[in-house]
Amino acid sequence: MKTLKLFVIAISVGALVGCKKGKDTTVKSDTKSVTKKDSVVAPEIHKEFYGIYNGDFYSENPKDWDNPNYSGQKISLKINRITKDSVYGQSIVSGNQRPFRGVFNEATNTFVLDEPGNNKSDGRFEVILNKDSISGNWAAYKKTAVNAPVKKLKLIKKNFVYNPNFMLNENSELIDWENPKDFVEKYTDEETGKTESYTTSKNRIASDEVFKINASKQKLTEKDLKNLRKLDMEIIKNSVFARHGYSFKKPTYRYFFEQTDWYIPVSNNVDNELTKIEKENIVLLNRFIQYAEDKYDQFGR
Repeated sequence: MKTLKLFVIAISVGALVGCKKGKDTTVKSDTKSVTKKDSVVAPEIHKEFYGIYNGDFYSENPKDWDNPNYSGQKISLKINRITKDSVYGQSIVSGNQRPFRGVFNEATNTFVLDEPGNNKSDGRFEVILNKDSISGNWAAYKKTAVNAPVKKLKLIKKNFVYNPNFMLNENSELIDWENPKDFVEKYTDEETGKTESYTTSKNRIASDEVFKINASKQKLTEKDLKNLRKLDMEIIKNSVFARHGYSFKKPTYRYFFEQTDWYIPVSNNVDNELTKIEKENIVLLNRFIQYAEDKYDQFGR
């Protein structure tokens, strides 16, 4: 009888302990107890608006056009997430990738999107969505920190796709307008027979080889590169990054690839996206670029 009572007591105690364990939601750590709470995630809305909107980013102020450091640009806005209270995404322009957060007004189909403000080029987008296009304005927070503090944007929704077959258009202009070089030329006056010197500015030009060599598809050899110009190899190399949606900082490369209809800048770092053959070709191209020479010519603009 005594044994039976002890057994009943043991069961009762065990049941009580089990009940307490079932209700206890505290997780023990080395330093403190943390009570679990169900995280609340705001539901997403308007997923049909998610994606990349790419197009022109420019100033309408003639004073900005006179600034030699100003040039029209392409910009991409990536809408990643929309909730009732917030919009999250990124702006990508000229190699500068900035996060933004803002709000969406369903009644007017408008976005107000704010970049963080800890970069001199940060600002606010106030844009309207019309089907698959976005248009509106951007204003810098620090007006004196940028060349054009107020800009317009006209964007179209585009689907970014990596395609190793993408190439420059054969009617592309292959002139590097951003890096002119002065040369001393000589001429002889027909009347006096006197030879004089003058300085002229010339620009780098690429050859048609950039339309034939694809560093994303073919394994390049030294024979393929030994007779190429430096600008040829720079374009062939950067075509790899352009196919992956790299946002170029240098205007020279932006100019070449913005002449195509397939180039969509989506990131300022695509190194992890490169294929094995692309990485190997870039190593070889870098070695040849270091010692290659350019061809210059004189152009009007």
